[in-house]
Amino acid sequence: MTVISEKQQDRWYLPLVQAFIHYLVLERGLSPNTREAYERDTRAFLSHMDTLGLRSIHDIRREHIHHYMALLQQGGLKRSTLARTLSTLRAFFRFLLDENVLEKNPLHHMPTPKRERPLPHVLTQEEVTRLIETIHGHDPFALRDRALLELLYASGMRVSELLQVKLTDINFELMIVRVMGKGRRERIIPMGKKAKDALYTYVLNGRPKLMKRKGAQVSDVLFLNHHGRALSRQGFWKILRAHAVRAGITKPLTPHTIRHSFATHLLENGADLRIVQELLGHQDLSTTQIYTHLTKQSLKKTYDRAHPRAVRYREG
Repeated sequence: MTVISEKQQDRWYLPLVQAFIHYLVLERGLSPNTREAYERDTRAFLSHMDTLGLRSIHDIRREHIHHYMALLQQGGLKRSTLARTLSTLRAFFRFLLDENVLEKNPLHHMPTPKRERPLPHVLTQEEVTRLIETIHGHDPFALRDRALLELLYASGMRVSELLQVKLTDINFELMIVRVMGKGRRERIIPMGKKAKDALYTYVLNGRPKLMKRKGAQVSDVLFLNHHGRALSRQGFWKILRAHAVRAGITKPLTPHTIRHSFATHLLENGADLRIVQELLGHQDLSTTQIYTHLTKQSLKKTYDRAHPRAVRYREG
């Protein structure tokens, strides 16, 4: 992480940069090098806005961003670097929008230079099962963790959505959960029997004990930490990593990996792409289509492994 000097302490944008990077590390599990690139690009942009005399994130307009990107281009930066910078700014402004810091995105409809989009990491269905099945016991933390992972995999929610779920959002009879997504858009997601049973057991036998712990706060938030307060992203990140280690999973794993796995496994088992789009809360179908590339890869591997004249024929 970049060291902040005393002269920089009063910069209006520093808390926003720090909150953004904190979000990236906990929710998207970025590597140190990628995280530093995001931080460097974001700080450089906001520092330039500061030199223009802007003193609030609300003062930044689309023309300011156009001007900044033009300056970078005139400076001889490669197209890939320009694309990365714009991608960073898109992620930054989406974060501010999701956190209700901004009401409008100044980058809305601004085209991005095309570049290859990396495929997301996913777990196999067997790995997801192993991850969840490592959680045993009837203490409140085991019940909570089992419910957390069962609901996350059953719904494909973003971690921010998962941790905002309230008791009143769960309908055990209909086996559905109400989710408040990006832009305050509400969607209803079904959940399977295993998720419903894990949630019911946690609500009945686990959550009440957490509510009695010292420092607990009266709240209808579903998932609580060891103090009886709302579980944070950082807290969930630690929970997930601990169970991944126990399950012997060495792949890169973040809460978003479970979301990617949810979508991929649905498509692998015949779900319609538009249904998956609705469940994920994607506005644009093209965002969901990246998962079809993953299922095609899986299909080809299965074919090569199973067909008698596939891999063995080519090798022979």
